[in-house]
Amino acid sequence: MNERVSAPVLEELDAEECLRLISPGGVGRVAFTGSAGPVVIPVNYTMLGSSVLFRTAFGGPMDEDLSTGVRGVEFKIAFEVDHIDAAARKGWSVLIQGAAHRVSSEEELATVSSAAVEPWAGGERRLYIRVDPVRLTGRRIRR
Repeated sequence: MNERVSAPVLEELDAEECLRLISPGGVGRVAFTGSAGPVVIPVNYTMLGSSVLFRTAFGGPMDEDLSTGVRGVEFKIAFEVDHIDAAARKGWSVLIQGAAHRVSSEEELATVSSAAVEPWAGGERRLYIRVDPVRLTGRRIRR
C-alpha cells in the first residue's frame, strides 16, 4: 500500500498563541552573549503574566555576564521554548527577545517568590530573573 505523506506546513504564530503555548512553564533556553562569547543555558521557567521568570545562582556565569553595572540598564537576551514530536515530524517554537531584569526590590521579590519556579539543577538558585517580551515570535510545523 502506498501512503502519501502530507507536505509540511510552516505557520507563523501570533503573540497570543505564543503565550498560550508557553504558559504552562517548563524548560526553556536562555541565550545571550557572555564574556567568552555566545551562551545558551537551559532553565526551568514559569510565566508571570506575559513575563518569563526563572532562577539562577548569585555569582554564577549568568549573574556575572548579565550584569551591566549600571542601574536600570539590562542586557538583551533571547529566551526560547519548543515542543518537538520527532516521530510525527511536527512541533512548535517560541522566541522571546527582551531585557534580563534582576528582581531585587522587596515588592517584586514578594510577588515572584510566590510563583512556582523550581530549578532542577542543584545548589542555591536565589537570583530571580524576569524577561519582559519586547519581541515575541513563534512558528509551528504541521503535516
